[in-house]
Amino acid sequence: MQIIRARNVNDALVKGVELMRAGAVRQASRNGATLEYPEPVCTLYERPAERVLFDKVRDANPFFHLLESLWMLEGRRDVAWLARILPRMADYSDDGKVFNAAYGYRWRNQFSLKAGGGDQLTAIVELLRRDHDTRRAVLQIWDASADLAVNSKDLACNTQAMFKVRDGKLNMLVSNRSNDMVWGCYGANAVHFSVMQEYVAARVGVALGAYRQVSDSFHAYEDTWGKVSDIAGRYEGDPYEQGEVSAYPLAAAPEDFDAELHRWFENPPDALNAAQWEAETKPGAWKNPFFPRVATPMYRALFAFKDKDREGAHAWLDRVAATDWQRAGREWLQRRKER
Repeated sequence: MQIIRARNVNDALVKGVELMRAGAVRQASRNGATLEYPEPVCTLYERPAERVLFDKVRDANPFFHLLESLWMLEGRRDVAWLARILPRMADYSDDGKVFNAAYGYRWRNQFSLKAGGGDQLTAIVELLRRDHDTRRAVLQIWDASADLAVNSKDLACNTQAMFKVRDGKLNMLVSNRSNDMVWGCYGANAVHFSVMQEYVAARVGVALGAYRQVSDSFHAYEDTWGKVSDIAGRYEGDPYEQGEVSAYPLAAAPEDFDAELHRWFENPPDALNAAQWEAETKPGAWKNPFFPRVATPMYRALFAFKDKDREGAHAWLDRVAATDWQRAGREWLQRRKER
């Protein structure tokens, strides 16, 4: 097994490409030829909250990554909400209504627990609160009845996540059977799973530790490899390390986070105007300011862009308190202006 030790996702992408260039081999797949590293690869993120990827050629969609991570934490699997954010996501559903392997639904609903319900995340939080030394905090994602030898467009690539508290920090290891390094590992996965880890850490009441992602098949499709293959030559440094951006805390009031997350989804800010947003940000309106100060303006900026209101999109981005998401959003919009 190869281990990539990285500060964050930007550092990891550069090092992951270097590893692939040194040892990847051609491997066929059902979706076309890939370059695959011949051993499992473990990516270790020392600062997982630094989760926003800034490479302009890779062109990660920050709006989709952020909003899908909240959709996951809410435990949803419906196509309709996510397809409004990124329409082509509907292509991965078998029936056009739900996703077979929606991670959040599996985290919070799919499996029956003896304690009642199916919320694995809350069960893990309670276990870790009782016993910081436990090695039994395992989150199940792969479902043999829904994934093994099943004909579906949507099968779980990430199979398990394991949590443990050491030295007052929550560490997490995610097991992945098949990891596209371009779109998955150093794109969506780095956001979705670090958000989940930060959520669990906040609810347990400990600091955020390391995030390890073990990829059994660490690969890149040949037709997209060119997006990252020359990154070392154009890499201008990490905006986090250079102090240009920083992460914004997810859960200021962890015990109220689930209720406010549900409130945010039940009352989407589609028609919210600037004056209403100002009221939303007043003390006491939300106990977790992440919702009015990050999630809502990112959401509104995306839909202003979809409505061809570029000025409105940038005005909403001005209100985003998370400098990493704000910068990524601006750069993503700018690239679309240049096309």
